[in-house]
Amino acid sequence: MSRSRNGIGAALAALVLAASPAASERLNIGRVATPEEIKGWDIDVRPDGQGLPVGKGTAALGETIFQERCASCHGEFGEGAGRWPELAGGAGTLKSDSPVKTVGSYWPYVSTVFDFVHRAMPFGAAQTLTPDETYSVTAYLLHLNDILKDQDFEVNERNLATIRLPNEKNFVMDDRETAENEFWTAKPCMTNCLPKAATITGRARILDVTPEKASTSPPVQ
Repeated sequence: MSRSRNGIGAALAALVLAASPAASERLNIGRVATPEEIKGWDIDVRPDGQGLPVGKGTAALGETIFQERCASCHGEFGEGAGRWPELAGGAGTLKSDSPVKTVGSYWPYVSTVFDFVHRAMPFGAAQTLTPDETYSVTAYLLHLNDILKDQDFEVNERNLATIRLPNEKNFVMDDRETAENEFWTAKPCMTNCLPKAATITGRARILDVTPEKASTSPPVQ
């Protein structure tokens, strides 16, 4: 019986292919994206500055933009409003029990700031800031974190990558390819891999997380 069904299935598949040549060919749906359309998506910025658009801005100009477009979530001085992220402060807190991860205390590169603001901010209105506005907001955030002392210093596509954030030195390249090479093997162990027999070190009953009796709470409707 199964052999007969397989034969019928193959015959039906052949009929479908015969009736619909496109099923075995390109469907020709859509078209190749134009360079201009690709350019609209290709907006990421690298730490070396590659990808930065032409533009310029200052912290003085950025303050006005920040107050109008960003402060409702991030606070007037980047201190964070409610549960929205803090963008300024937190210096020296990374080793504490309550680290404050801001542009000045934690972020690695200024390009990360520019890229995120340019691509995803303001919340709910992403990519509505012009390059000049993005440079200005970035400069303002650097000024809030005492990285740029002069609020009239012009940040542009030529010098942004030269500005260093305090925590950059604590970010390192991923070296697992060499540092963990000894743990890699072409044939992973599948049997008798432990140096000794496995033992049970704890039970849910001992940890007091497994109910011993049926629940007396009312059923959930």
